[in-house]
Amino acid sequence: MPSPNREAIRLYRDILRACRHFHWCNDKGEPWNEILRRNARKEFEEARHEKDPLLVARMLVVGRQCLDDTQRKFDATQRKIAERVEATRTR
Repeated sequence: MPSPNREAIRLYRDILRACRHFHWCNDKGEPWNEILRRNARKEFEEARHEKDPLLVARMLVVGRQCLDDTQRKFDATQRKIAERVEATRTR
């Protein structure tokens, strides 16, 4: 089993990779990928010096679940969009 530090780094990198897919802008014109990346960095920095192993494990599990849920929803939405485009495409 990987150490909590290695698992945190792996989760952080996976989050950064997932952020690349959110390329549109919010109402203020700021790209979502930058907002998500900045918030991820902030969350990880705040938790950096946490010593309680149970709390660290909980944060890692919750973070991984949130990332997985977000990716699943994003993929499902992308599939629906692709299907709608294909169904309405004029040939």
